[in-house]
Amino acid sequence: MAIDLDKFDRGILAIMQADARRSAESIGAQVGLSASAVQRRLARLRDAGVIRAEVALVDPACAGRPLTVIADVEVERERPELQLRLKQWIAAEPAIQEAWYVTGEGDYVLIVAVRDVQAYEALMQRLMIENANVLRFRTRVALGTLKRGLALSMEEPAA
Repeated sequence: MAIDLDKFDRGILAIMQADARRSAESIGAQVGLSASAVQRRLARLRDAGVIRAEVALVDPACAGRPLTVIADVEVERERPELQLRLKQWIAAEPAIQEAWYVTGEGDYVLIVAVRDVQAYEALMQRLMIENANVLRFRTRVALGTLKRGLALSMEEPAA
């Protein structure tokens, strides 16, 4: 359920997306609220599910997964039980960082972080073997990272 975000909520969320370790005092000084008001708002935003997680962003190369691959996956049939099985497989696979069920040529777009091309090839072989409904996949290898993140704009959306 969506909640109305005022300018203070938006300011707090913008700061938290940049650095979730900032203190309530520091955030409050920047947005014009007391530390206790910031803490109450953060608790409300967490309880309402607006803040879904507070995580550390790990450099893929430092974690031994320097290769980013974008895979477009096409399924043969869109039967619900086959789709569910594939979605569960994708969700359980640690190498897949992000996944979208999409419209267009393919059915899914996967963002995959792996050690090397051989690791990616092994992953996709498992995908095909364990999900007989997968018809084909197309691969794009990221040559460089221009922008990476999940931060959302906290500007008020246009009506």
